[in-house]
Amino acid sequence: MLRIENLSKSYGEKKAVDGLSLHIAAGEIYGFIGHNGAGKTTTLKACVGILGFEEGEIYVDGISVRENPIACKKKIAYIPDNPDLYGFMTGVQYLQFIADIYGVSAQERKERTEKYAALFELTQDLANPIAAYSHGMKQKLAIIAALIHEPKLMIMDEPFVGLDPKAAHAVKEIMRQRCAAGCAVFFSTHVLEVAEKLCDKVAIIKDGKLIKSGKTEEVRGDASLEEVFLNGENANV
Repeated sequence: MLRIENLSKSYGEKKAVDGLSLHIAAGEIYGFIGHNGAGKTTTLKACVGILGFEEGEIYVDGISVRENPIACKKKIAYIPDNPDLYGFMTGVQYLQFIADIYGVSAQERKERTEKYAALFELTQDLANPIAAYSHGMKQKLAIIAALIHEPKLMIMDEPFVGLDPKAAHAVKEIMRQRCAAGCAVFFSTHVLEVAEKLCDKVAIIKDGKLIKSGKTEEVRGDASLEEVFLNGENANV
C-alpha cells in the first residue's frame, strides 16, 4: 500500500532522511519510532505530498507521489501532530468541507459523521466554532475528517497526543477495523508500549537512517521494544 524506496530529504546541509526504504502492506499497522528530530515527521510529510524530496521514490497503492500526487492524496488520510484546522468554521462545516473535497455522498457523510462524532463524544460540539475547541477536541475532529472518505492508507503523526484514554482506545480500535477492511496504517509515536501492543510491524529511525524494522516481535526479540529503542539510540550509526 505504501512503498518508500531510498528516500532522502535535506534541509540545507542537514540530511533529515537518509536513504530510507520501508514497505507498508494492506492490512498492516506499522509504527514509526524515533527521537525528536530523527526524521519521522519529514518522512510522513513526504509520503503525503506536503514535502518534496531530493532522492528516492514513494508509491501509494502503486502510484508515484512525485508523478501523480493528486491520485495518491485521494487514497490517503493524513493526521498531523498538531491539528491546525480552520477556526472560523464550525465542526460540522469543516467535515462538510472535507467531504466535498473527496466527493463523499450526502448519505455517506451523514452516516460517518454521526457514527464517529458519537464515538468521540463530539456530537454536541459540532455546531460550535473550531476556534473554541480544546486541543483534544481538534484532534478528535481531525480524526473524524480523516475517516470521512474511508481512505485506503492512514498516515498519522503522534495520533494519541492530546487524547483522553477513552478516545485513544477508540482510535486504536478504528485502526484495527480499518486494517481488517484492507486499509493500511503508518503512524509515528513516542509511546513505545502502544507500538508494542498495537503494531504488526515497527521501524526505528535515528538521525534520518533506519536502525531496525520488521515484525514487532522480531524487532523486539527477547527484550522489550523500549530496550531495543534505547539500545539503538545509544548505538553509533
